[in-house]
Amino acid sequence: MHILVLSHYYPPEGNAPATRTHAHAKRWVADGHRVTVVTSNPNCPGGVIYDGYTNRLRPQREAIDGVDVVRVWTYLAANAGFAKRTANYLSFMLSGTLAGCRVDRPDVVLATSPQFFNGWAGVLTKWLRRRPLVLEIRDIWPESILTVGAMRPGLLVRVLEWLERRMYRAADRIVAVGRGYRDNILSKVTPRQPIAIVTNGVDAREYQPAEPDDAFRREHGLGDAFVCSYIGTVGMAHGLEVVLGAAERLRDRDDVRFLIVGDGAERRRLEEDAARRGLNDRVRFTGRLPKDEMPRALAASDCCLVHLKPSALFATVIPSKIFETMAMGVPMILGVEGEAVEIVREADAGLTMTPGDAGELAARVCELADSPLLRARLARRGPDAVRSRFNRDTLAAAMLGVLCDAAGVVPAATERDDARPRRRAA
Repeated sequence: MHILVLSHYYPPEGNAPATRTHAHAKRWVADGHRVTVVTSNPNCPGGVIYDGYTNRLRPQREAIDGVDVVRVWTYLAANAGFAKRTANYLSFMLSGTLAGCRVDRPDVVLATSPQFFNGWAGVLTKWLRRRPLVLEIRDIWPESILTVGAMRPGLLVRVLEWLERRMYRAADRIVAVGRGYRDNILSKVTPRQPIAIVTNGVDAREYQPAEPDDAFRREHGLGDAFVCSYIGTVGMAHGLEVVLGAAERLRDRDDVRFLIVGDGAERRRLEEDAARRGLNDRVRFTGRLPKDEMPRALAASDCCLVHLKPSALFATVIPSKIFETMAMGVPMILGVEGEAVEIVREADAGLTMTPGDAGELAARVCELADSPLLRARLARRGPDAVRSRFNRDTLAAAMLGVLCDAAGVVPAATERDDARPRRRAA
């Protein structure tokens, strides 16, 4: 089966959508399928093209782990500023659709969000190529941009809401990454088929318990302190001013440091605010690090913060970083409501806090810093929970099943005659 994937992000970018799409695609190739990914030239989050790539009008091709990757021109914009980011998204919708119409005829099209207009690239490709579309929803637009204050209610939002509903109805299958997303979609439309749920997860071969990474700690001036790390996008949705508030409350704890690993729209503002408040010795910023440095950052951490702004919409989110943290056996402080709390509590892998409450974060950090026994207990079960429920092999197979169903083919694993998928009888 030939699977055409439209994804705004792809490695060497290391954000959650790039990681998930690559993890699935390389497994589908290993299973004998052909996968073509149409994506942009890597530039996230700074809007600057990575070394070794150019942003040309003519699509460029490369092979990554057996996946045929087609990189298209986009208007470059940093992960900040609504107008420029929208131009970036719209340019990919157009370039991605054109490229999707030029690749060899696929059996099925998969379009993954975020962002919203990437989903519409999938709809347009479906209509033009007359191929079934699987729409993967990892973010709810336009609600998410309203929630972070990037837009205000008005005519434009109503137009986007109409486009959102039309996009859902155009899909032959919809995949959501959690129950909250599924329920949100069902509150707006009645899809043709039940919405499948394929959660985020982790490759347990890449993320597993490791000895503390003292070299990483020395590189970032952490010494022997108790380190609470936030690792991921430093964006408007993440509410990381809570870290500065907690650090301010813990000025008398010379043994505690906070580490923010990553980049995004809010990083510069947070760094400036930390300097203004005299917290440079308490809160360290690494900036963007390569994806393969993430296990080192986790191994150098005594606990990790996973946090989103307080919002009813964000209570539907299951941040992908919880799985990497659990797989490494690092205790977690979870400042997210909803299904994510159920996962962490069931695994006994962390403590919870009220999103946005700096005092509560400070209290949770002290609780962990002062109790090695508590840290050991929380570290113990996370890896097993990830391997049993959230490993990439199982999740990629579940996603492949949805794609085969949409394309009307029998998965290769159930074939008796040969390894090639075949069309189901009408």
